[in-house]
Amino acid sequence: MDKHACFHCGLDASTQDIVYDEKSFCCEGCKTVYQIFSENDLTCYYDLQSTPGATPKDIEGKYNFLENTKIIEQLLEFNDGTTQIILLYIPHIHCSSCIWILENLNKLNPSISASVVNFGKKTVRVTFNAETLSLKNLVTLLNSIGYEPFISLDDYSVGKKHIDKSLIYKLGVAGFAFGNVMFLSFPEYFEVGEFWLEQFKPLFRWLMFAFSLPVVFYSSQDYFISAYKGLRSKILNIDVPIALGVSVLFIRSTIEIIFDLGSGFFDSLTGLIFFLLLGKFFQQKTYAFLSFERDYKSYFPIGITKITSEGKEESVQVYDIEKGDRLLIRNEELIPVDCILIKGNARIDYSFVTGESKTVSKQSGDKLFAGGKQLNGTIEVDVLKSVEQSYLTQLWSNDVFKKDKSLAFTNITNQISKRFTISILIIAVLATSFWLIVDSSKAINVFTSVLIIACPCALALAAPFTFGNVLRILGKKKCYLKNASVIEQMAKINTIIFDKTGTITTNKETSIAYEGISLSKDEEMLLKSTLRGSNHPLSRSLYHLLNENNILTLDSYEEYLGKGIEAQYKQDSIKIGSAPFVGHTSETVTLNTAVHISSNNTYKGKFTFYNAYRKGLSQLFNKLKQDYDLVILSGDNEGEKDNLTKLLPTKTKLLFNQKPEDKLEYIKYHQSEGAKVLMIGDGLNDAGALAQSDVGIAISENVNVFSPACDAILDASKFNELYNYIKVSKSAINIIKWSFLLSFLYNCIGLYFAVTGQLEPVVAAILMPLSSISIVAFTTICTNNISYLISSKSPPSLPKGEETIVQKC
Repeated sequence: MDKHACFHCGLDASTQDIVYDEKSFCCEGCKTVYQIFSENDLTCYYDLQSTPGATPKDIEGKYNFLENTKIIEQLLEFNDGTTQIILLYIPHIHCSSCIWILENLNKLNPSISASVVNFGKKTVRVTFNAETLSLKNLVTLLNSIGYEPFISLDDYSVGKKHIDKSLIYKLGVAGFAFGNVMFLSFPEYFEVGEFWLEQFKPLFRWLMFAFSLPVVFYSSQDYFISAYKGLRSKILNIDVPIALGVSVLFIRSTIEIIFDLGSGFFDSLTGLIFFLLLGKFFQQKTYAFLSFERDYKSYFPIGITKITSEGKEESVQVYDIEKGDRLLIRNEELIPVDCILIKGNARIDYSFVTGESKTVSKQSGDKLFAGGKQLNGTIEVDVLKSVEQSYLTQLWSNDVFKKDKSLAFTNITNQISKRFTISILIIAVLATSFWLIVDSSKAINVFTSVLIIACPCALALAAPFTFGNVLRILGKKKCYLKNASVIEQMAKINTIIFDKTGTITTNKETSIAYEGISLSKDEEMLLKSTLRGSNHPLSRSLYHLLNENNILTLDSYEEYLGKGIEAQYKQDSIKIGSAPFVGHTSETVTLNTAVHISSNNTYKGKFTFYNAYRKGLSQLFNKLKQDYDLVILSGDNEGEKDNLTKLLPTKTKLLFNQKPEDKLEYIKYHQSEGAKVLMIGDGLNDAGALAQSDVGIAISENVNVFSPACDAILDASKFNELYNYIKVSKSAINIIKWSFLLSFLYNCIGLYFAVTGQLEPVVAAILMPLSSISIVAFTTICTNNISYLISSKSPPSLPKGEETIVQKC
């Protein structure tokens, strides 16, 4: 490292006499940052790469507006008085060092509990304790280490004010230069010998050189920067062969015109960079489109109970909620909007937002924030603002809920292309060495051709375009996946486990019969008020069956997963659930699912449920049995065993009386035996099993109980389409493999001509972007076609070759 360069940011420090710990710094700010890191044992920041930091700016007084309470409320995502969360746009984020230091802010200030960086969007989401650290001091801290955030008060939307147009400018420069260089190259192409063109040939060549300069040093700079940082971090990324190819082309072409050896390859050079940037621009636009689809159109099938002005309860979609509506939030339900508590005892768990499982009690008139989960019976709230569905998507995908199963999963692109760069470099070196011995005049030509023809763009584009399109297609079909990796995991499953109640059964058509001592009006009123707070399918069915009664505000409410509910109102208590839970023992064997009732410790009777199974259940299981091991894990007794035996395939395993922990252990055991498990449950008692499985799908029947434990949410009305959804995920993987195969074949053919010296760089520069475009077109057509696996429409006609490939997919 240059001894006159600043140790922190790399700027010239020769004019300053600022030395600390035998290291030179360009300003007091950089010195202060180093001192902060040193005092907090974070100097390994400089091990990631030398001079990774930025020079801090003097912002004294600049952020005084962050002391204004109204402005703070506008900027914060979450604020319960103690914990605050804010998403900040930081333009300076540019490398792995930035990510590392910004995700270790808690070591600089213990009041910061978490910070997560989104490198692509240049944002960091910070969770901090507002009692010990103000927002202004947080921003000042970020500035002191060289990461000043951009904050707009006009229309605060992270990144919205800073649309990066640099790619458009670079593409424009490259396109302009490419067009002019091609025009100037025509006399060379056709070997025009007229005297008036021949005498201008040197001028044309130097003009082509001039046009190539801004293309190489401006338009293609991102590839050089990425390659340089990768090499400095001892990583061979896919930009290394691109940067190397551009460098070799430019140097060779420059040498040719200086020594009058030829016209060079400036047309190939500018064309290569233009097509690379064009592909990058196309990819960026597509990602933005898919992101919009994901955030705002692929709504979760979540319903919430709205209380009308007449006092009636009706289920509405969350995105239909408007300011001023009154909502009923049941036990274990997620609060979808910012609201004011009107009625009931609120005990809110904000772990969905903060990642910390700490409950807070709220009283009437207190503000509740979206993302909190109610844990103490029912509450009624007034809506302060309409729901932002993208915020629920953000909560569901929160990094604090990442499971070990995602860490153990290897991305298909990494599997296939991780050794791509080093392989190409070896081929280039070996081929060049061979031709240096055999015919040195072809060596440079071979070297440049190999590096260009083997551009990894096609490999890089296949998976993102395929998975993005599949996510959008499944979202439209009411199957909502948490992220693209779920598609890959779903394609690998070999065992499917179903919960019974609320999963393969539907509470909409269930018939119920009561047997026992008649309930008094007060007991029935207490029973209905208690059931009102539960989201369990049996509770909901029974709640709708009972006559209308005045709703009581319960003094206590407790729901025990897999057992039942206990509640109290004044001197009266009630228990609802299994026979042992309510304290009832009977010699009579119950053959059907039953819910037992006891009032003031006196057994009253039971409600027997005659289950109705979901439409198409038998046909679905008959399709699945061909490829998967099928299991039913139910917490109910064996009363439905005979019906299920007749209804389901003979190889289906039926296990009853399974507690939530039993389901989890069953899945864990079979995973240790090599099973790849898909678990389908209702999201309540099955949260542990959903989290343990390789893929967990929660069935939603207009119930706002989805949890971070699940990897996907399936609308109950689409339950019979499960086989097709799994088939689509497998087809997506096959499309990517076919794309990789096409890219591989293309590279093999191109490399054959390149290493044998038969391929000119200009041809390689044209073929390379065409391969990327063909891969994108192929994946788009194929993924659109597989959407017809879950549609009654006929697929569009395809060319014979592509039709054959799709059928194989």
